[in-house]
Amino acid sequence: MPRCWPSCCWPPRPCWACASACPTNAPCPRAPPRAPPRRPCTGSSPPNPRTRSRSSSTGPPTRAYAAGLSRVPGVFQVDAPDGTYRDGRRTAPPGQDRLTAPDGRVRLAVVPTQQIMRGDVPAFVERVRDTPAPAGALVGGYPGETTDFRSVILDRLPLALGLVLAATYVILFLMTGSLLLPLKATVLNLLSLSVMFGCLVWVFQDGNMSGILGFTPTGSIEPSIPVLMFCVAYGLSMDYEVFLLARIKEEHDRTGDTRKAVGEGIRRSAPLITAAAGILALSFLSYATGGVVFLKELGVGTALTILVDATLIRVVLLPVTMRLAGRANWWAPRPLRRLRIRGADAPAEVLHREYV
Repeated sequence: MPRCWPSCCWPPRPCWACASACPTNAPCPRAPPRAPPRRPCTGSSPPNPRTRSRSSSTGPPTRAYAAGLSRVPGVFQVDAPDGTYRDGRRTAPPGQDRLTAPDGRVRLAVVPTQQIMRGDVPAFVERVRDTPAPAGALVGGYPGETTDFRSVILDRLPLALGLVLAATYVILFLMTGSLLLPLKATVLNLLSLSVMFGCLVWVFQDGNMSGILGFTPTGSIEPSIPVLMFCVAYGLSMDYEVFLLARIKEEHDRTGDTRKAVGEGIRRSAPLITAAAGILALSFLSYATGGVVFLKELGVGTALTILVDATLIRVVLLPVTMRLAGRANWWAPRPLRRLRIRGADAPAEVLHREYV
């Protein structure tokens, strides 16, 4: 009995004959008696332009469109209802009835080369979309979906970053009553995050240390991974900043000496920050022992960021910048000083007596 045969390299589509989703190798009562198509799998899901046209699926416009797609740089071949095209010429006879729907829609399977899939995939998808079509064409498949997903993330990313940085700045200002300290904390946190992004590119995108970590580099990074790692690492770095600034501010409110407050704040908060950073770094590094590349990226990148932030950033750069700024650390316009959270001065003496 005829069967609904799925594609080799992308999820099975609804059966054109019975207009319903048939399971793999399931008998289809309405399909025409034709042998299932067979072709070699390229190892990646090709972008699939779907063209809606009132003309015949094997008419001159469709053939010209398929030939044009086969000439796009990075295209290995194009499977069309009337045959397979390579470099603008038809190289194989028809035999792809699954690419034609009863209502006249046509699906052209654009098979990319492995080299282009390791390069700039969004640019390749845009070249496919820019190819003139005889009717409205939709580009799908894994490369097209990934390109659209990345485009949506990049469009909303400035707004998300702006909200995170603005909220952090306002909260730190309400805690410290300073305009400079929240700005300095934001710059130092972004500096530690640059280490994480550099690790992602150097290790997981370029493939360095792939043998040690046990993964195969693909030349690209999933767009959602840097966003997730930014949220996790930025939150942890800001926690350490709050711990340290809170202790420094308590000493400054008690003594009025910035130099002494910085030294005393680091001395008393360093054990807490170092212990927390060590525990978190070891926890995230355990992800690198798994077989999922996503978890390896999350573990290695976040652990490296935590270690750099708790050592180089908090122990070296933060005290140096505060010592250089001096009294400017605590400056704010007189109208804004009223917005500072009150009640922080009262428990300072209590905390001092408890520490002493």
